[in-house]
Amino acid sequence: MSYVSYLECSRTQTEYPAGELYNLSPDHEAPLLVRYRLDAIRKVVHPEDFSRRSQSMWRYLEVLPVSSGNEIVTLGEGYTPLLKIAKLGSSYDLENLFIKDEGVNPTGSFKDRGLSAAVTMSMVLGADKLCIPTAGNAGGSLAAYAARAGLDAFVFMPQDTPSSNQMEAQLFGAQVSKVDGLISDAARLMGERQEKNGWFDVSTLKEPYRIEGKKTMGYELAEQLGWSVPDVILYPTGGGTGLIGMCKAFEEMEQLGWIGSKRPRMVAVQASGCAPIVKAFAKGSRDSEFWQGANTFAAGIRVPKALGDFLILRDLRKSNGTAVAVSDDQIWKALKEVASEEGFFMCPEGAACWAALKILREKGWVREKEKIILFNTASGYKYLDHLPRGC
Repeated sequence: MSYVSYLECSRTQTEYPAGELYNLSPDHEAPLLVRYRLDAIRKVVHPEDFSRRSQSMWRYLEVLPVSSGNEIVTLGEGYTPLLKIAKLGSSYDLENLFIKDEGVNPTGSFKDRGLSAAVTMSMVLGADKLCIPTAGNAGGSLAAYAARAGLDAFVFMPQDTPSSNQMEAQLFGAQVSKVDGLISDAARLMGERQEKNGWFDVSTLKEPYRIEGKKTMGYELAEQLGWSVPDVILYPTGGGTGLIGMCKAFEEMEQLGWIGSKRPRMVAVQASGCAPIVKAFAKGSRDSEFWQGANTFAAGIRVPKALGDFLILRDLRKSNGTAVAVSDDQIWKALKEVASEEGFFMCPEGAACWAALKILREKGWVREKEKIILFNTASGYKYLDHLPRGC
């Protein structure tokens, strides 16, 4: 059975009935959040139950929006490893440094969590043609899960998207349109075609369920850490669904009695060539401004303005976190350092987190014994054509 209670507008807290197909909230055109009957869940499932379940994100079935396991569109996403980074950690006197490796998901990125949930619920609620603008990984992920479900996928991406992302979306059977410009330009072109073609938009935060898949990263971290939370989480932030989702997961787990009131300090990491969240955080703004001339080779964080920027900024401040921008040169050096010292091939967005952590360590913002998690959001192998020769 489903434990979903209702959908909630993230700006006005207006409630909408679950079981209907929505994009943004009708009252304020804001992202919708899924709310659950947590008191009922608390009575039927307990943290020790999960160790006996399948090693995928769907082990947390009661706090996900499906009513039956038979509905799920899955390729085995989630339950990714938490790897200790000992050598680099000791170099910076950090005893408890870990990487959460999302690159081992079925299509090589964390996008699989959100798209598994979104495609599942789109199919359950009657959508059969799905569309998405993408900076890269989300397009391939949607194409894979749509193929798995027998649905049509329409993917819009910048011309300079990594070739691996272009090829996988095409191989999975999506109709791919390449656009001159950024993800915002891809979204604009898709929007012009969407309504007349009857496509359902599964863009970041433009439907309620991608965030539900992404929040399972928070549940996994808590389980992997013995039902506790780390001190600091560094997260590469474009659309920010995962950051928002993890904060939602921590709130749910506290209400369920699975963790205490402690929260990790959340750090949004962006590239200095596209840092709207960093700028807004420094100014104390509630929303970000569109970043003109966005430029970074870390395609996943080349997002000029996130739809959920106000939620990202809210969660950063609520957790006593911060936002850090790093240059492309710092990202390259970080990627090479982690690879050569730890044998771990991070994606550029993940490497940005290591570069940002070094800055925070030098400032004394993180301390020696704190438990710190870096998110590697995709496999570095998906970016080979963007690496310089002789790197």
